[in-house]
Amino acid sequence: MASPSPERLRPGEPRQRGFFEVRWRQFRKAPRPVVRAVVSSLVIAVVLGVGFEAYDIALDSGAHLPGGDLRIGFLALYVVLVLAVGSFVTWLIVPLPSGAARTRTTRTGWSAMLGLFAAIPIAYLVLVLFHEILKPILTHL
Repeated sequence: MASPSPERLRPGEPRQRGFFEVRWRQFRKAPRPVVRAVVSSLVIAVVLGVGFEAYDIALDSGAHLPGGDLRIGFLALYVVLVLAVGSFVTWLIVPLPSGAARTRTTRTGWSAMLGLFAAIPIAYLVLVLFHEILKPILTHL
């Protein structure tokens, strides 16, 4: 039996949405725990990224800082801090659902894992944004 054409839908039957329409709807109606995890990791990554980029630009412009050129060490520290602090903050602000019978919320390692999985791409994307886009703009001013 042939499926009904998109033009002739039965009453009460939902229409088939396109790929981009589905993704746009998922973006607009993201679950609150996911939004909190992404925003907390993004704030941490931006704050630490500004510090790392200031250090990087200072070294490129000839500043002699104590310890010499420690960019690789600071880069590794940046990633570890974004992952750890992003996971911890998400663990703090994203409790598990309490259910109907319970009023007390609980926190487990799953909240921290949500923060970790949100922090991994955010740490990389913020570094790429700062180092590849913002740094050339700031150094050529």
